[in-house]
Amino acid sequence: MTPSTATPAGPRARAALAAFLALAVALVVIAPLASALEGPDPVGVWPLAPDPEVVATFDPPDSAYGAGHRGVDLAARSGQPVRAALAGTVTFAGTLAGRGVVVVGHGPTRTTYEPVTATVALGESVARGGRIGTLQLPGSHCFPRACLHWGWIEGETYLDPLRLVGGGPVRLLPLWRDLPVVGPREAPILRAGPAPFLVAPPTWPSLLQLLRHWSVT
Repeated sequence: MTPSTATPAGPRARAALAAFLALAVALVVIAPLASALEGPDPVGVWPLAPDPEVVATFDPPDSAYGAGHRGVDLAARSGQPVRAALAGTVTFAGTLAGRGVVVVGHGPTRTTYEPVTATVALGESVARGGRIGTLQLPGSHCFPRACLHWGWIEGETYLDPLRLVGGGPVRLLPLWRDLPVVGPREAPILRAGPAPFLVAPPTWPSLLQLLRHWSVT
């Protein structure tokens, strides 16, 4: 009697087992992160008082390094107090890329505020609505106007901070509207007008003609 020939299943079985274990580990690691995103959003407060107008909304990038707006910009005035949107612990208070930044951690998420001169220190606990700093003009996303750039992040994922205040009223304002020019006296108001006349760049023939003119003169 001829013995039956069996196809070796060892390598295939080991590969399938390895794939199953990798998937199980990934599910275990991802599960806490996913659970943190479940349920209703936390209830926060506006970081400025009174409730500010939104001049630029949240526009997340398509990729980690893509273009986008990773937060919202809130109309404000230089020197205005900035408050923590949620209770938490200060995880950063200092200068990044020339602008003051405060970061407050709230368990799985954190909120960011810039440009801000911090009045809190690293590791300090802050209450919801507690003051964390004052708004700066240098480094403003809306320069030469002052505004607060407010962000909300979970891990490496940017979220819309307006969710913390129930979506909030959004009124997009042109940054050049009635823009005052800072000066020693009352400054004139700049208003929108016709686009300036743009001069076309010189072409190569015109440049060569100009060089020949210079050479003979």
